[in-house]
Amino acid sequence: MSDQPLKKKRRWLPITLIFAGGILAAGLVNSALDYTNRTEFCVSCHTMQTNFKELQETVHWSSASGVHAGCADCHVPKAFFPKMKAKILAAKDVYHEIVGTIDTPEKYEARRWQMANAVWDKMRASDSRECRSCHSVDHMDFEEQDKSAAKKHSQMVERGQTCIDCHQGIAHKEPDEPKDAKTN
Repeated sequence: MSDQPLKKKRRWLPITLIFAGGILAAGLVNSALDYTNRTEFCVSCHTMQTNFKELQETVHWSSASGVHAGCADCHVPKAFFPKMKAKILAAKDVYHEIVGTIDTPEKYEARRWQMANAVWDKMRASDSRECRSCHSVDHMDFEEQDKSAAKKHSQMVERGQTCIDCHQGIAHKEPDEPKDAKTN
């Protein structure tokens, strides 16, 4: 009797195990990303409580229509590779929490301008990608907006502007520019 059918089955076993392992690993990574995108996770560092309280006072948190945005909706891209880049860069916030750079309200406020500008620069570089996942100029009803907003929104593309150019303080307190920042 020949061992041929048994050898064929054994040849596919490593490929099947690698494939199953890949699916399991992808599922675990996706679960970890979903967990770390939860607002509860984001604000588990006590320095993020300031941001959380500010967010809770905006229309992005609570609105008449029930629309709600959490931390990841504005700060984490949906696409995989930009999301991974954002997650890696977010490690700096954990680092600063651990080493004490932003561990008190006073230290946090001292760095707020720098942190806000980093986020604004990221949003400009992505053409406010995360904003546009909910807000699309193409679907705006300019008739329902006040005259000034309708004019600005209808001209923003031709002016090369993006959402964050006008809406910097939309979900968090807009920091005051430090006096010494203007001389740099």
